[in-house]
Amino acid sequence: MAIPFSRPLALSQGDPAGIGPDITLMAWLRRRELGLPPFFLIGDPDVLALRARQLNLAVSIRETDNASKAAGMFADALPVMTIPAGIEVVAGEPHAATAKGTIAAIEKAVSLVINGEALAVVTNPIAKAVLYEAGFRFPGHTEFLADLAARATGRPVTPVMMLSGPKLRAIPVTIHIPVRDVPQALTGELIMETCRIAHEDLRQRFGIEAPRLAVAGLNPHAGEGGAIGKEDEDVIRPAIERLRDEGVDAIGPLPADTMFHDEARARYDVAVCMYHDQALIPAKALGFDDSVNVTLGLPFVRTSPDHGTAFGIAGKGLAREQSLVAALKLAAQLGRSAESRR
Repeated sequence: MAIPFSRPLALSQGDPAGIGPDITLMAWLRRRELGLPPFFLIGDPDVLALRARQLNLAVSIRETDNASKAAGMFADALPVMTIPAGIEVVAGEPHAATAKGTIAAIEKAVSLVINGEALAVVTNPIAKAVLYEAGFRFPGHTEFLADLAARATGRPVTPVMMLSGPKLRAIPVTIHIPVRDVPQALTGELIMETCRIAHEDLRQRFGIEAPRLAVAGLNPHAGEGGAIGKEDEDVIRPAIERLRDEGVDAIGPLPADTMFHDEARARYDVAVCMYHDQALIPAKALGFDDSVNVTLGLPFVRTSPDHGTAFGIAGKGLAREQSLVAALKLAAQLGRSAESRR
């Protein structure tokens, strides 16, 4: 039986030419079977209706301008707060003209959650290259959400990206930057701030009383005592030692090639990695369909599927909704946890 929720989730459409519309429709169709929390989409209802016809999905789509009303209609129709796509959207054919609507949908979702009208933000995948063509100045979703949070609260926000799956939670300290820039970007303060936020959010939102953090080294074999790079001993190890002095249960730097087998994963609650692929490759390999992208450090809950726009399969009936389903469920869980502490 589905658990009743006081407020619905705000789901942004993502790039309308990608699989966001597909998986949204598919998730809603399984709402009763999976006991999904109520959600409403922020995007273009015409895109959804066209995609439903292409996929031969019988979905009733109903427009609304009120989150509370959306929760009430969720059982019988997929609620949509309308933001036009900007052009007639063709599945699998991204266009910069849709960028304005994609960005506005994210902004609207954040605004509704900060104002208390929605429980949490869930974002469908965006195509950063498409947004860049329209002047988008952020490396990705994570950084944009942090900027929106800072503007809304007047306080600086440090976002931390975490992939959360049934077998692994993994965090990259540096995110959307070239690999060649990682050594210069890594600082002791950045590592410590990332670990502090992870420690606090795992306690407060995930209910892990004493989180265990396994911190990866940057270089092969965690630098082999300085023989294969100096960053592990000069930057990462001192940061871990200071964290331990603060009461954070962090170990490392650990060789990344031995951190992710079954026995190793049993010894920690989250792997803190030094760059994007070091974290996301094992996270996706161990749970591609059921892992969730969670942004820690925000004053609201935000989750997302762990995959991209997949333009090549949009509108073809090949997309899988499992990661979005997992993102919706986790957003509701974390949102209810935040509610219970108020």
